[in-house]
Amino acid sequence: MPTYKLVIFDFDGTLGDTMGWFLDTSDAMADKFGYLKVDRSRLDTLRHLSARELMKVQKLPALKMPMIAAHFHKLMARDAGSIRMFDGAAEVLRDLHAAGVKLAVVSSNTEANIRVVLGEDLSGLISEFDCGASVFGKASKFKRVLKTLGVSAAQTLSIGDEIRDIDAARDVGLGVGVVCWGYTAPEALLAQKPDLVFATPADIVAQLT
Repeated sequence: MPTYKLVIFDFDGTLGDTMGWFLDTSDAMADKFGYLKVDRSRLDTLRHLSARELMKVQKLPALKMPMIAAHFHKLMARDAGSIRMFDGAAEVLRDLHAAGVKLAVVSSNTEANIRVVLGEDLSGLISEFDCGASVFGKASKFKRVLKTLGVSAAQTLSIGDEIRDIDAARDVGLGVGVVCWGYTAPEALLAQKPDLVFATPADIVAQLT
């Protein structure tokens, strides 16, 4: 019997392989919005930082975040057809769904962009999308998903790739799972003492069903 009734996935860096696209797009937008480009020579170090710490390093003004996010969404809508899921991620969604686990996606990306990357069949496996959140707005969306699907926090696992995903899940009382292939370095995620750690997509199915 599955360990959790509901699994809520992050998208970027968890299901969708978007880091390369994000870095290139962020660099292209830096001059327009007045922040620093990512120093590729320091990428390993930067992947150990939280989102707030990274914003400070890039001198990214918080007041401009809504405009920056909207522009990212617009550019991803243009490029979504070329973005791919991580190898094995599609099988994770299919296998969890087949095992009777409800699936949801909570992301600061848009539902429309995510549906393009997932495709019609995989999108149809998702019981609830709550997307377009601000960078630090996931906790309220988690609560909304629980209410909509009628599942308790104790029966729900959040799976993400960033420290902010962990913080939001803990604010709501969800189980915390992290993936080791996303934006944040595994060592930084492990330091937060998550409940479950997934080294590969196949580990998700193995540990949850």
